[in-house]
Amino acid sequence: MLDKTLTILLAGGVGSRLHPLTADRAKPAVPFGGNYRIIDFTLTNCLHSGLRRVLVLTQYKSHSLQKHLRDGWSIFNPEISEYITPVPPQMRTGESWYSGTADAIRQNLYLLERSNARYVLILSGDHIYRMDYAAMLHFHRDQEAELTIACMPVPLASASSFGIMSVDNSQRIREFHEKPKNPKSLPDAPHRALASMGIYIFNMDLLCRELQSGRLPAGSGHDFGNDIIPPLIDTHRVCAYRFGGETGRVTPDRYWRDVGTIDSYYTANMDLLAQTPPLNLYQPDWPIRTYHGQNPPARMAPGPLGNEGQLANSLLGSGTLVSGGMVRHSILFSQVQVDENALVEDSILFDGVHVGTGACLKRCIIDKNVQIPPHERIGFDPAADAARFTVSESGITIVPKGYRFRTNTLHDLVNRATVLSLPDISALDKKMMNTKPEGF
Repeated sequence: MLDKTLTILLAGGVGSRLHPLTADRAKPAVPFGGNYRIIDFTLTNCLHSGLRRVLVLTQYKSHSLQKHLRDGWSIFNPEISEYITPVPPQMRTGESWYSGTADAIRQNLYLLERSNARYVLILSGDHIYRMDYAAMLHFHRDQEAELTIACMPVPLASASSFGIMSVDNSQRIREFHEKPKNPKSLPDAPHRALASMGIYIFNMDLLCRELQSGRLPAGSGHDFGNDIIPPLIDTHRVCAYRFGGETGRVTPDRYWRDVGTIDSYYTANMDLLAQTPPLNLYQPDWPIRTYHGQNPPARMAPGPLGNEGQLANSLLGSGTLVSGGMVRHSILFSQVQVDENALVEDSILFDGVHVGTGACLKRCIIDKNVQIPPHERIGFDPAADAARFTVSESGITIVPKGYRFRTNTLHDLVNRATVLSLPDISALDKKMMNTKPEGF
């Protein structure tokens, strides 16, 4: 059955709610978890599920995504019809870009028709989860379904953000409403609703027929939830597959996160630092694949003044050097440097970030290659942070890629040193007050 399946991974979304992390990259290419890109989780699911024909439909600012696919995912052999192939918009059906999920596939119908596949698995490249798609494909076949939708219960309070469905005892979907204002709760769980995960298995003939029917109305979102699925509920066998019930090798942790906002992205990263993380990155027979640069090992080392670096419950990428600084409950990607007496707490630092001597970061996301000046403070003064950076609803400060700080003045440094004198300051933080900044 797997060799009769074509996988289409939708990876062209703008990701505006993740700005400025998506200012120069597609949402699926946003770094995650100290080592990965968001798209790695979906592609890893394909790899471990035995799916070897994958088309990645790209569009928005796709260079870094395509580079990542080339460097980290050129693993299949096209000589035996295995591939992970990026497909940018080609305007084969007109002069428009992809205008929605269904339209993106409609514009590439010729790739579906020439594949000789019987089934089409449609995935999104911007969710964090582990799933054995082979188990879902077997469910689709056993149910004699024409369309199967992966689903999971979500809190009723947030259900308006999803496609919500009602099913009968045979798991056939009887109602489907995309982002309803008043979502219908589950009969046995009044505070939860059954939501679509945006994972679909179509019989090839049904999908091609629907996309060629001309039913995508002008001015619509041209997507599956609004335009394709609802009319099929009464006319075809459409079934619901409950996520987390896989019988394959993946541990059924039932973790699935849409990281479409800064706050949800930050929370999903911090989930990895829980005492028992809800998503297990360390399952040896289900490793998350990605591109690894040629970096030395991460290291904790004393700084020039002899202060030992300190690390508490954090993830460190390869090539990272903590030289006499303190890192607490944070995620540092590769080639990050934290200098003496600096403090990084509850933060995410992307590749190549350098935190200068005595700088303090709290509840921050620092994008690639940012140089944090000595004694800079971010995450302690919401008004000052908002004047310079993007601050999320929950107070996460985001410093964009390549941001250049103004040179600190003596007056600025004295003011920051005064603010540091807090009653609950740690021993290492006290040392920071007694250390003269560089240039004094």
